[in-house]
Amino acid sequence: MEDKKTVKTVYVPMAADFIHPGHINILKIAAELGEVTVGLFTDKAIASYKRVPYMNYEQRENVVSSIRYVSNIIPQETKDYEPNLRKLKPDYMVHGTDWLAGPLKAVRDKAITIMAEWGGQIIEPEYTKNVSSTDIHKFNKSFVTMPEQRLAAFKNLLRMKECIRVMEAHNGLSAIVVENTQIVSDGQGIRAFDALWLSSLTDSTAKGKPDIEFVDLTSRMATVNDILEVTNKPIIYDGDTGSVTEHFVLTVKRLERLGVSAVIIEDKTGLKQNSLIETDRKIHIQADINDFCDKIKRGKQAQSTSDFMIFARIESLIAGAGMQDALKRAKAYLDAGADGIMIHSRQNDGKDILEFCNEYNKFENRRYLIVVPTNYPILTEEELQKAGVNIIIYANQLLRSAYTAMKNTAEEILKNHRAYESDEKYIKAIDLVKLIKEN
Repeated sequence: MEDKKTVKTVYVPMAADFIHPGHINILKIAAELGEVTVGLFTDKAIASYKRVPYMNYEQRENVVSSIRYVSNIIPQETKDYEPNLRKLKPDYMVHGTDWLAGPLKAVRDKAITIMAEWGGQIIEPEYTKNVSSTDIHKFNKSFVTMPEQRLAAFKNLLRMKECIRVMEAHNGLSAIVVENTQIVSDGQGIRAFDALWLSSLTDSTAKGKPDIEFVDLTSRMATVNDILEVTNKPIIYDGDTGSVTEHFVLTVKRLERLGVSAVIIEDKTGLKQNSLIETDRKIHIQADINDFCDKIKRGKQAQSTSDFMIFARIESLIAGAGMQDALKRAKAYLDAGADGIMIHSRQNDGKDILEFCNEYNKFENRRYLIVVPTNYPILTEEELQKAGVNIIIYANQLLRSAYTAMKNTAEEILKNHRAYESDEKYIKAIDLVKLIKEN
C-alpha cells in the first residue's frame, strides 16, 4: 500500500449545478493524479459571474460527495482560486480547457502563477465536446417555469447576490430581449439582467394611455401573462398606489397565484400622477402614514406563501416633504411588515439618494433597498451597491429607446421614399420571424 505521505494532492474547482460526462472525466483524470479535493463554488460565488444555480450548495455537495473519485469537498467562496490554492498548496490543479479564453482566462493566468510558487502543476484535460452546463441550462429554460418556482426565484436571487439588476418589460417582445440579452465581461463573467420590472408607465404608454392608473388591473394582467409565457426570470410588478386597501389585497392574491415575485406600491393618494412630472401645482400628495402602513399589513396578511414580497415606495423626495420625512416613513413601513423600501427622486445627480442610503443603512430593522436611477443615470451600479443598494431597476429604458428607433425609421422612410436606407439598421424580417421559435 502506498505511503499516505507520498500521495499527491489534487484540487478541482467545480460549480456542479449540472453533473454531466465532462465533469466525471475531469474528476477521473484528477483521481489518477492523487487525492481529489473539490472546491465547490458557493451559491454566491456562482451568482457573481454567471446565472443563479438551480441547486443550492447543500444539494450540490450531496451530489458531488457521492462521486467515487472525490475524497474531500471544501467551499470555493469566490471565482478567484487564490484563497483555496494557498490554503491547500496542492500538487496539481485540474481544470478543463474551457478557461483558455473568455471570462476565466485572467483567473487561469493567476492560478498558474500561484501554483508555480511551490512547484505545483495545472493539468488541463480537453473539454468534453457536445456537452456543457450552459447547453443544459438553455435546454432547461425551454420548459415552462411553474408559478411556485418563479415566485421563489426572486428571494433566492437576493440571498445569493448583494445587488441585483432589473430591466423593464412592457410586452412579450421586450421580455424576450431581457430574457436573452447577456454579455461576457472580462474578469466579471456573464452580465445579464436578473429580473423584470413591469412598469405601469411603460405598460400604459405602450397602449397609448396616460399613466394615471387608467389602465385597469384586468388589462395589466393580460400584459403580465404575455410576459410570463416568454421568460423564466422573476417579475416585480409596479402596483402604483395599490388602489384602495381592499383592492390591493385582491391584487396580492392574484399576483402571487400567477407566480409574480413582488409588488411595489407608492405612498401617494388621490389621482396618481407620474413622479417624473414637475409642476407648480401640488399633484404629488402622500398618503397618511398610518393608512399606508395598514395597506402594507393587509397585503402581507393576504399572502399564501412567505416567498411573495411587498416593497414600499417612498415619494417624500418627489413631493417636497424632505429627507427626514422619507426616513420617518421608511421606519414606519418596515415596522408594518414591508420587505424593503424603494426610494425615488427626480434630482439628476443622485446626491439625495446617496444621502438616504447612508441614513437607511443605520436602521436596526434595515431590509432590502431599491433605487430607480432614471433621472440620475450617471451613478454606476458599483457606486449604488457600495452605498448599500440591493436592487437597481432600469424602469423605462427599453420603451424609450424603442420609441426613438421607431420614430427615426419612420422619418427616414418618409425622407427617402423607400426603406432601403433604413434596412441595415434593424433586424431582418426573416430573423424577426425566427425570433419566435414556434414560427
